[in-house]
This record gives sequence, structure tokens and C-alpha cells, in this order.
Amino acid sequence: MPDRPDRMPSRAAELAHLHASGRAKGDPLAAPLVLSSVFHLPGDPAGARQYGRYDNPTWEVLETALAHLEDAESVIFPSGMAAISAVFFSLLKTGDRILLPEDGYYTPRVLAERFLSRLGIDWDTRPTAGYLDGGFEGYRLVLVETPSNPGLDVCDIRAVADAVHAAGGLVVADNTTMTPFGQRPLDLGADIVLAADTKAPNGHSDVLFGHVASRNARVVATLREWRKLSGAIPGPFETWLMHRGLETLELRFDRMCSSAETIAARLAGHPAVRRLRYPGLPSDPSHALASGQMLRFGSLIGLTLGSALEADAFIDACPLIEAATSFGGVHTSAERRARWGDAVEPGFVRLSVGCEPVEELWRAIEAALGGIRPGGSTRMGT
Repeated sequence: MPDRPDRMPSRAAELAHLHASGRAKGDPLAAPLVLSSVFHLPGDPAGARQYGRYDNPTWEVLETALAHLEDAESVIFPSGMAAISAVFFSLLKTGDRILLPEDGYYTPRVLAERFLSRLGIDWDTRPTAGYLDGGFEGYRLVLVETPSNPGLDVCDIRAVADAVHAAGGLVVADNTTMTPFGQRPLDLGADIVLAADTKAPNGHSDVLFGHVASRNARVVATLREWRKLSGAIPGPFETWLMHRGLETLELRFDRMCSSAETIAARLAGHPAVRRLRYPGLPSDPSHALASGQMLRFGSLIGLTLGSALEADAFIDACPLIEAATSFGGVHTSAERRARWGDAVEPGFVRLSVGCEPVEELWRAIEAALGGIRPGGSTRMGT
């Protein structure tokens, strides 16, 4: 049954109490960390834990929590790309064709070019904003990433899902930028949702992680089998850290999104900012669509400064910005994405707003922007 947006506060409240009914007096409240790779297994092994590559009690705690948030059975993986790879390699075969966003996270395109193509799997790309253009006939799988990373364009998930299903394909939604608290692709018609939980769900920049969720039992069973046979498994300690972070996701994500809305509105009027992308701004070209399908507008802001030198100078000058190539952490971070080859202007900065007090963060950002001279140098004494 599709979830309702007003159900999410209840899901957040219930998350920390999922295992309360099974606790006995004196049991620990914290999730168990089970580091064993083998289990006691006398006699017939059927129906019992067998080996650490097959399952683990700590995995089950996290998968239960993710399933609770996604309202769909979830399968965990050791990174976001491990989750994407599991979907591709377990569900596709020679002769299939897939569609990828040309302006989304670049690594799936590299994976398709270097490895899927060797297996006889063809792939095409389209810009996120024009994803409906051209139809979806002949595609076995369509990957959507909305808002796109890093440009923050948005596509209509429900419209894409309806069109893809009419053509006989599957829709996979990368929801890394939004989390279940910001957007719910399965409720909008996607068959599969995946995410790099390295970002906001873990939130503390200390573990790589990913998951896939689906309401299709066959897809879930196939993914579990792929994980077991490929060995693409998360470690128990990383799983435990991920669960620990997930329990505060709703609190952190609410703070990050609220702060991003405040800061984006102020950046929109700053003279140093040439262009600004944030779906929560009424002036953003994606605002109307984002307002209809997103529960929050996210914590990522795309701002374009006058040059690569100005962008680097801004990041370096702000004491409350970490120069890093990820996002979603408790700390605010930023990077100039053109350095990775993304199709953005040299001065484009992806700003990930963290959990710092918003007024303190804004003062630091404003001071760093005010200290930039054209050409990228900073003013002395600012």
C-alpha cells in the first residue's frame, strides 16, 4: 500500500522502537553488533544461520529499519555503487538497453561504458529535465536521479514511471540526494529505489554504505541472491555504524533542509553569485514540479561564481565549509564539480548544507563570498 506523506512523522517516531516488543528484561537497547563470520550449525543446516556471507543479525536490524522507512523490503550493500551494480548485474542480460541521466552522478555511466557494454548491454543518456522526451520504447531499465547530482534538475517521477511501464520497462530511482524523508519514489510509481547511504542516512562521514528497496518480491530475492553469490556484502561494524546514524536521520535532515532553504534565498540576491539552483526557490525552473513530488527541497544548493578561481577561493576562505567530494554530513561541505568532469561551468559549486546553526553558517558564507575579488584572489583583512 503506498505511503502517505503525513505518515512520515510516525515512521520517524517508531524507528527507534522497532525492536521494543522483542526485548526481555535486561536486554540492551542498542542494536547488537555481531562480528562473527560463522555460526553454530550442528546437523541439518536448513533454517539456521550458516555463514557470514549469507546473513548477519546486525544486517537484519538495519534492513528492518530501512524497510520501515521505505515501506518496502530493503537489501543493504557496502556502498551506493555496490547497490547500483547489484541492480544492473542481477536484472540485466545481453541485448537489453538502459537509459541513464546524462547530468546525474557520473559513475553509473562509466560503469555502463566500461563493463555493461562488454556484456552486450546498450545504454543511452538524456538530460533529467527532458527525460520524457523521446519515449521509452525498447528500454529494459530506466534510471532516474531527481534532483540530478550536481545540477539539481528535476523530472516527473510518476510521469516517467507511467510511460516506462507502458513500454514494458522497469524504473529505478536513485534517491540519494533526498532520502525517504524528502522524496518517496516508490509511492510515485518507481519499481526500485536505491541510495548511497554514505550521505545523509549515515550522516557522519565515517562509513560507505548503500541499499536497494522494492515492493517486488522477485526483485528483492534476486538482489539477495546476487549479494550472496557475488560477495558484495557490508561488514557488520559498518552496518552497525549505519544503523546508529539512521536513527537521527529525520532530525538531521530536517535541520539541513530548513537551513538550505534559508541560505538559498539569501544567496539568490548576492552579487557574487552568477546563477543559483535550488528546487525550493520559487524562481527555480524545477520549483513547481519539485513542490508536487518532494516532501522537502533537500540540503544541496548549486551556485555558480565567476570562475574556477573564485569558486576555489570561496570554499577555501569559509571556515565552516569542508572541501570534500561527498555531501549529506553533519558538516557543511562544498566542491567545484567541474574538476571531476561534470558538465557544469568552471565556477559551479555544489554546496551541501550541514547541521551548523544557520545564522552562524550564513555569516561565514557571506564573509567568504564578500572576500572574493574577480579572478579568485581574496581581499586582505577580511
